[in-house]
Amino acid sequence: MTAATPTPLTIDFVSDVSCPWCAIGLHALEQAAQRLQGEVALQLHFQPFELNPQMGPEGQDIAEHLFEKYGATPEQSQKNRDAITERGAALGFTFQMGQRSRIYNTFDAHRLLHWAGEEGAPGQQLALKHALFKAYFTDGQNPGSHEVLLRLADAVGLDAARARAVLESEEFGDAVREQEAFYQHNGIHSVPAVIINGRHLIQGGQPVEVFEEALRKIAAQG
Repeated sequence: MTAATPTPLTIDFVSDVSCPWCAIGLHALEQAAQRLQGEVALQLHFQPFELNPQMGPEGQDIAEHLFEKYGATPEQSQKNRDAITERGAALGFTFQMGQRSRIYNTFDAHRLLHWAGEEGAPGQQLALKHALFKAYFTDGQNPGSHEVLLRLADAVGLDAARARAVLESEEFGDAVREQEAFYQHNGIHSVPAVIINGRHLIQGGQPVEVFEEALRKIAAQG
């Protein structure tokens, strides 16, 4: 008896590399896909969203930023950090929230991710996304730093010389802005936003079970 072919599902994962719930959402989505191995095959594409497009290159103290943007008190921020750390640990991802003392501009990270999706080998854009999440949330590094970005690109097997050329130019800048505008125009104002087959939206860093159920139902629709 021939095994059934997994149903391919196209995933546009709209997110920012400085968004903790995006890291949680990606890990939960991948674990849901693992549970459905043999039933579904995800074709992941990472789409840009900047939480802080006006952020300067020097960044901003995160406690100051959260108070200015959301009015969050230190107690509220700590409670949120604890919840994020707990969710991450359950998914096998380490948030070292004490390391993450500043928030940074992520536009160049999105340009590099776009390039990896356009010119990289299969799986390299995903590998770079994971590397960016780890660099920021686990290691406390600046995802806007060209030095950090070049090191990560090289570590996941991308062409280091080409990565440097992209970062030292404005290449893919217009493409990133166009994608950001497209998703905002279509109602995406918070992330992560997981769009399946261009028409099914799952919003937020949902539990594995929520993604699993949604993927199974959408695959069954054919």
